[in-house]
Amino acid sequence: MNVTLRYFASIRETLGQGSELVQTEASTLGALRDELIARGGAHAEALARGRPVRLALNQTMSDETAALSEGAEVGFFPPVTGG
Repeated sequence: MNVTLRYFASIRETLGQGSELVQTEASTLGALRDELIARGGAHAEALARGRPVRLALNQTMSDETAALSEGAEVGFFPPVTGG
């Protein structure tokens, strides 16, 4: 299936892009994250399992068990601090 990925803040900076369209076999957000980590390089660094990353599915904050569907939009966010 095709999904649109949107990257924000430090994740966008690490990857050098704000969005991309990808084809995936992943059925959940967690599986999609693992596919991206498996690319290696900047994706592995920005989305590593040891890093806190928040996810949104179709503009709603979601956990990694959320199911993907054709045409979904997935956002990846680093932790946000206030001040």
